[in-house]
Amino acid sequence: MAGKRKENEAGSSNDLRADVLRVLGVLKVATADQIQRLSLPHLTYRHTDKPTAAKQKEARTASHRAAANDLRRHGLAVDGGRTRRGEESRLLTPAGLAAAAIDLDRAPEEMGGMPKSAGRSGASHSMTVNETVIALIRPKPDLDLVAKEPAEAVAAAQAAVDAPDGIGTITSYATEVALPVKGTWKNPAIGSVRADVVVTAPGAGVPLLFIEVDNCTEEAVIIASKFDKYMRFFQRKEKDTDGIEKAMWRTRWSAPRAGAGDERAHPPVLLVFHQFGKRSAKSQMAHVADLTRPHWQGRWDREDGFRSYEGRIPIVATTLELLREHGPAGPAFWRFGRDHREPLLDAIGNPRRDAALARHHRAAREERRRREAQEAAEREARRPVCADCGNKFSDDRCTAVALRDWGQPRESHPHLCEDCQSRAVAAERQAKADERERQEQERLRQEAEAEQAARKAGGWLGRWRT
Repeated sequence: MAGKRKENEAGSSNDLRADVLRVLGVLKVATADQIQRLSLPHLTYRHTDKPTAAKQKEARTASHRAAANDLRRHGLAVDGGRTRRGEESRLLTPAGLAAAAIDLDRAPEEMGGMPKSAGRSGASHSMTVNETVIALIRPKPDLDLVAKEPAEAVAAAQAAVDAPDGIGTITSYATEVALPVKGTWKNPAIGSVRADVVVTAPGAGVPLLFIEVDNCTEEAVIIASKFDKYMRFFQRKEKDTDGIEKAMWRTRWSAPRAGAGDERAHPPVLLVFHQFGKRSAKSQMAHVADLTRPHWQGRWDREDGFRSYEGRIPIVATTLELLREHGPAGPAFWRFGRDHREPLLDAIGNPRRDAALARHHRAAREERRRREAQEAAEREARRPVCADCGNKFSDDRCTAVALRDWGQPRESHPHLCEDCQSRAVAAERQAKADERERQEQERLRQEAEAEQAARKAGGWLGRWRT
């Protein structure tokens, strides 16, 4: 290929290699098809002129396969064997995982471990984990990039865009995350559980969600035993950087608290069953629900009419088929203890509790308004009335006439309103001025009379002497 750089012999771009690093950094092992659907979903609606579905897939995944090949040449990725369907999978080397951590802006301990048997036995569990992540994200294509495609391809892309949103992006997810019941985050003790997926997407209403995936190959009792470990992990406490002891999971992830008892509220766990093995997904759900009842069953609050799940794990189940069909916003999820399917946010939540809390908040607001109105009425009843005009004092006037400090002089006319006080003060000033004027006139008159009397007295005495 002309212009191909020697260090990237397959001709991939920096963006494409970053796509592969980012997706494999999260999923650990994936096919080019899965990487393409997550990174460049518009390619799914291109190459519709190819004669077969296999040829279409080959065309739309060519760029990411080339990028994976270039990463392999740089020692960042290796071939991961083939899936049960014959697709080649890729996974990162330790150097590739470190590079992905930089690209994802995650600490090494936040990257999670490699899945068991990655690259062997068709990686069927890893493939189901990946499909679960894709079904939750529901990547939307850029319609501008498929505008020139055939009408049916554009319509399919438009339908994907118009469908309800998924949850987060690939960076909202982590896989193979150790949850230490003992030990540390970096070195969890034997017996700790590893979550297949951890989702942190607060913008989508999912601050924290753990996911366990089963291909209907494990016994229900094995799946149920994981929740014993989840409970031990959720109950574990340690001091945070502020020196305050709290649930260990809260030192790494955050979740909102709706009430005083929410310190003992545990994050939800989603079980996704894929009808791959011989066991029935429906019977697996029912059996696991029965075995884990002590972990999820709430306490009925008769007064408020909802179940309290303090100290319990919200466990939700679905199938990969339902998740693909409805997405997280559709009725695909069964909360253990309920009798119907519902959207994910409703399933992991507690609508009755939320309604009860809303009622309490409304009642508290109404009580506060009623109390404030009563206090206002009482203040109004105590409000002074102007002794002159009869109008009630304003709030400022009430404050002004109140004695606030022994060293502060009282108002000159505390029985009058502001306007009447102004007129009274003006009248007093005028009266004082008039009195001063009268006294001055009186003084001048008296002086004039004295002077006149003195002149008269002086004239009589002079005539007598002569």
